[in-house]
Amino acid sequence: MSTRIIILNGPNLNMLGTREPEIYGHKTLADIEAECRALASSLDIEIEAKQSNHEGELIDWIQQARDHASGIIINAGALTHTSIGIRDALALCGLPVIEVHISNIHKRESFRQMSLIAGVASGSIVGLGTDGYLRAIESMKSLLS
Repeated sequence: MSTRIIILNGPNLNMLGTREPEIYGHKTLADIEAECRALASSLDIEIEAKQSNHEGELIDWIQQARDHASGIIINAGALTHTSIGIRDALALCGLPVIEVHISNIHKRESFRQMSLIAGVASGSIVGLGTDGYLRAIESMKSLLS
């Protein structure tokens, strides 16, 4: 199997570019995915990018990743702070996981400062803007080497 990384994005990330640009910037999710694909191609990595506003769909994709992916990069959005189901799916999938957040969740509202995912992730990248996705791809490449 070639190296395939699944990039999962949770609720409201489909609104990037228009959603609170002072926090999340002006790039759309399509812009971010295009940058990720370009970098991944140069690293001989295949990217599969998906977004859902539905927790169960994200869980289904995490479970399915076990059969066709080498690792998962996830920005679960608000579900980062609430979803034990996503945390458990990531823990049982057996793949390396890198958590990404565009903003620095540790400098935000108290309810955003705790990540249920961090405890099962290989690492977390927060506060680097959309470049965090690119750093996650490079880090995943290192983890898989």
